[in-house]
Amino acid sequence: MPVPAVEGFVFDQNEAWLLMTAIPGHTAHQLLEAHPNTRIGVVDALAMFLRRLHAIPISACPFTGDHAYRLARARERIEAGLVEEDEFDDKHEGWTAEQVWGAMQRLLPIPSDPVVTHGDFSLDNILMLDGEVVGCIDAGKVGIADRYQDLAILWNNLGEFGVSLQDRFLEQYGIAVADDRKLQFHLLLDEMF
Repeated sequence: MPVPAVEGFVFDQNEAWLLMTAIPGHTAHQLLEAHPNTRIGVVDALAMFLRRLHAIPISACPFTGDHAYRLARARERIEAGLVEEDEFDDKHEGWTAEQVWGAMQRLLPIPSDPVVTHGDFSLDNILMLDGEVVGCIDAGKVGIADRYQDLAILWNNLGEFGVSLQDRFLEQYGIAVADDRKLQFHLLLDEMF
């Protein structure tokens, strides 16, 4: 999968610097905003790229990102006061981390369909050039998780551009009927990070 290469990493007690190679193109978000007439093509390319990512054999991925693992990390972040409640999506504006936690718990259990996921498959993390995905960045959450981990984040991002693009994305990915429970669970879980 096209990702930037790490060129160098330095850190001290107060800061860290990561230098990576550049990837050409613009983010999918930039393209959707600037070129409304190409939105369907962008969404189709994103769905195709995500299908390719999710087709990687899980035996090829040494990392876990499943919801049990992420729930444990979320609980740790809540207890440490690290959840940025003022950054919650509009739907959860004014909620506390504990309220989000409670809403997630009410959705459990959910069945898992494990694949290799990006973990933060958002419009700002996917770079495109000439109608093709040429790279993805911010891959620190890559791991084996339920496919809805990626589907929910991108589906939610596409909501800014209309329901028709959300529907198109799921259709092009191969989802005839979305699992609303999984979408909501993974969006809540993402609030913790």
